[in-house]
Amino acid sequence: MKKDVMILTGAGQIGMAIARRMGYGKKIVIGDKKPENAQVIAKIMTEAGFDAEAMEMDLSSRESIKNLIAKAQEYGDITMLVNAAGVSPSQAPIEAILKVDLYGTAVLLEEVGKVIKEGGVGVTISSQSGHRMPALTPEEDEQLAGTPTEELLNLEILQPENIKDTLHAYQMAKRCNEKRVMAESVKWGEKGARVNSISPGIIVTPLAIDEFNGPRGDFYKNMFAKCPAGRPGTADEVANVAELLMSDKGAFITGSDFLIDGGATASYFYGPLKPEESNVR
Repeated sequence: MKKDVMILTGAGQIGMAIARRMGYGKKIVIGDKKPENAQVIAKIMTEAGFDAEAMEMDLSSRESIKNLIAKAQEYGDITMLVNAAGVSPSQAPIEAILKVDLYGTAVLLEEVGKVIKEGGVGVTISSQSGHRMPALTPEEDEQLAGTPTEELLNLEILQPENIKDTLHAYQMAKRCNEKRVMAESVKWGEKGARVNSISPGIIVTPLAIDEFNGPRGDFYKNMFAKCPAGRPGTADEVANVAELLMSDKGAFITGSDFLIDGGATASYFYGPLKPEESNVR
């Protein structure tokens, strides 16, 4: 029997929290570069009553993304996309961050946008980092938003000599995510579908716990200690926002980015996390 299908990319806590909130009654196809991670999430969800299936998917590969979409279409129409895949500044070199987080996300939004069912909706997980980077020029923003996907990594602003470090690469990728969502929302709208992005701050996940205990641990602990909320967030709090965006209550919301960081970005610009007052940037 055919079902509406949710594609979930990235087998982590945030993606699973959103899928548990919105995936009831749907076939959930979970893609991750590490198939064992996708299988773990699929097992947890299946044992909670969901219909989930795992498969290997490399976000940096258009062919792999298209294979995931083709598999999803075997079960029915694709009505939801949750993109929670990506790598962090401490996980990968500059080239990989740009190939996965920037190029890969752009390809995924493009390819799913071609087949999304009328009334469908998507969310992609960006990051607070994109909000802290200095403003780009209007021309650069337009390049990130509208350059054909296969030409994105050739942009002058993304060349190695113009990228300072992995954090800068990550910030550029997340800024591109926001701009790409805006541009793609116009195309999705032609099919009667919506797409938005969510920019979380520090969210407690197994990866974040590793970071807290790693060489950048003091950086992160200082960030959430000095933000207005005074704590890190949870995956379910991100899912709260996704639920609004993906439900009928968010029917007038598309092409937007939602910052959910406990006020860390506000503190960065106007509070104790200002770069001149701390080592945080």
